[in-house]
Amino acid sequence: MSVLIDGVRPWRHDLGGCLHGCLATLLEHRGVAALPVLGAAWTFRHFPDGVRREEYYYPYAGDDSLLGALAPHHPVRSRWHEPADAAAGWREVREQLRAGVPVAVAVDNYHLPFRPAYRDVHSNHLVVVHGYDEERGTVRVLDAVPPAFHGDITLAELAAARDSGNELVHERDMFFTGVRIGNRWLSVELDAAPEDFPALDRAEVDRVLGLNREHFAAPSGGDGYRGLAGQHSFLRDTVKRLGAGEDVRDELFVASGAALACTAVHADWLALAGRTLDLPGLVEQARAVDRVAHHWSALRIFAALTTEGDVTPDRLNRRVDALMRDHENTLSGLEYERAHL
Repeated sequence: MSVLIDGVRPWRHDLGGCLHGCLATLLEHRGVAALPVLGAAWTFRHFPDGVRREEYYYPYAGDDSLLGALAPHHPVRSRWHEPADAAAGWREVREQLRAGVPVAVAVDNYHLPFRPAYRDVHSNHLVVVHGYDEERGTVRVLDAVPPAFHGDITLAELAAARDSGNELVHERDMFFTGVRIGNRWLSVELDAAPEDFPALDRAEVDRVLGLNREHFAAPSGGDGYRGLAGQHSFLRDTVKRLGAGEDVRDELFVASGAALACTAVHADWLALAGRTLDLPGLVEQARAVDRVAHHWSALRIFAALTTEGDVTPDRLNRRVDALMRDHENTLSGLEYERAHL
């Protein structure tokens, strides 16, 4: 038997990763435009105890979902499925495909022949599966992350990647290793029909900017860092920890990656809204948000260099100051544009 689900298209953002790409593909297959949903929220949340060594890490609380945290302004959610073993994992994915539903599966790049890390570096990645051919023993895989791949691999290769222990073997196995893949797969659920999602009009821009402003203005508290105050506290605490000789590399790298992707995709949302509604001020603010995203990109690079001593606490602190200054100025600019919608 063979199944191939049509209408499954790649989606890619240069500063996003496999998480945004896979969720966008699954949303658009369900008839929901991805950028208006995935790019609306601009937030900062970090839960130190919840950091996972995964390319698709994104912070969310226990009562939330991965997609719900990424797109809190829209009626969407996701669910992680954790099969008992490899056989159960494939059986569950196969059932979804037979029902016409593509899914995202967690994989180890080490076992995927189309990834540059093949047989070299372990890394916890996410790809979309949308077909299989039992006679040929193949599965159809979509991976929008460069070098990008959309085609067939053997079921044995996918099974090895999904069932991998993702071992930390040598010093090149950085950031996304040490967590067993466990045959996990991710499904997307809509809590409204696609036609009932809000249109990208001035009322929607006002709603979204207001919600984002509320998020950043709220005091940080609870079990993690939230909002602008939480972002500042997290970064300042990281500088202090680096000065005290602590190893901050992995946590700063992973947390910065989530903030980078969220910020960069929101910049594209602002640009889309500005062009769609003929609001040049929003397009200008999109550039300002993109500048903040590139501060996060620099922090990721700094994180990777901390263990070599190339980044001192003072140097890291200067970058934090620049990020916070531009972030605060950008929020003021967005509030001005909101007042003049």
